[in-house]
Amino acid sequence: MSDLDLLTQSLARNVKHWRAVRGFTLDVLAARAGVSRGMLIQIEQARTNPSIGTIVKIGDALGISVTTLLDYEQGPKVRVVPADRAVRLWHTDAGSYNRLLAGAEAPGPLELWDWYLMPGESSSSEPHPMGTIELVHVTEGELTLTVDGAEHLVPAGASATFEANSPHTYGNQGTEPMRMVMAVSVPPVQ
Repeated sequence: MSDLDLLTQSLARNVKHWRAVRGFTLDVLAARAGVSRGMLIQIEQARTNPSIGTIVKIGDALGISVTTLLDYEQGPKVRVVPADRAVRLWHTDAGSYNRLLAGAEAPGPLELWDWYLMPGESSSSEPHPMGTIELVHVTEGELTLTVDGAEHLVPAGASATFEANSPHTYGNQGTEPMRMVMAVSVPPVQ
């Protein structure tokens, strides 16, 4: 399946899902987003590839991010995104491109970290407040991500997201250094 087909099907599924979650009819969402009812029907039937502007309008009307609208896997507590599953949103014939690596809703503070772990080393973390999400992208080596006792291997070029309200450990069980970038989204204080 091409990146464009994956994107079209994910958008269709997620618009339908979030429209149902919000209790919006097609007419209500069309009015809120400033998009025609016909366009929404085509999007939900995966028969069109709307502009990024249209996707942003729909996301705003639903109160969710573009990342969530384009997400192709929902639900698991831990999700490893292999390098070949990153979605290309834009590319040129000369070879330029951007990729949606991994994303999650961010209702509160968001932190970005750079991590470097030597072979055999690890760093453990106590559970964060309920609703905290972490995103990691491994650029060198392989991360052994342990969340609530379950290990997940995240190789270079891959990304993962997880709910960080369980004990978790970042480890390097390989023979070369591991480098990753990490974003942490903490819910706002109620």
